[in-house]
Amino acid sequence: MMAWVRTAIFSLLFWVLSVPLVLLAPVAALFGPGALRRYVHGWIGLHSGLARLILGIRLRLEGEIPEGPVIFAAKHESLYEAIEMTGLLHSPATVMKRELASIPLWGWTARRYGVIVVDREANAAALRRMMKDARAALNEGRSVLIFPEGTRVKPGEGPPLRAGMAGLYRMLNLPVVPVAVRAGHVWPKRGAKHAGVITFRFGETLPPGLPREEIEARVHAGINMLNPTVVRETSTD
Repeated sequence: MMAWVRTAIFSLLFWVLSVPLVLLAPVAALFGPGALRRYVHGWIGLHSGLARLILGIRLRLEGEIPEGPVIFAAKHESLYEAIEMTGLLHSPATVMKRELASIPLWGWTARRYGVIVVDREANAAALRRMMKDARAALNEGRSVLIFPEGTRVKPGEGPPLRAGMAGLYRMLNLPVVPVAVRAGHVWPKRGAKHAGVITFRFGETLPPGLPREEIEARVHAGINMLNPTVVRETSTD
């Protein structure tokens, strides 16, 4: 019962405070990408504080976060890591579906922030736009963040990676850092949130230029390091 009460209070405060902040984001964007990113970091701080104070959720980091532009390929179990990694990784260029980037005004703000838009059509024009977005981020010294499974999954699930991760890896010729996430046990997609620890584990930096089968297998194993059942299944294939 207390978990539901805390969840209701958190949701009420977070969304009531977030709505005006999101509506004002395009105004911040008028002052440039840097001002917008600082604005977003303030919103992330609001999220972190409410999650810690009201829900009793703490973040534990394991492994080393490398310097310099890399591709961070992360497990996705909850909304928590989608928000918190943006601040933790110093405003990386997050890979975003074209449908989201096409939302009026919000899409313009996201592009102003500096996201990488992925088009499912994957035609030549779409690939050129994606590379332009990615190169702009790299020229600013920013890393790239992608959730290679493509969607949120429940704890214990380890679906195959979407093709976009391998394509981005090949085109950008950057190292990849798998990030295992254990979050769904306290922050489920639906239902009450529970007090506890969410863990981000940064794995071994994988060099550029590996064959597609190898990079996909190593990233899949890396992002599931906190999901032992999936790792065992992968290692026995």
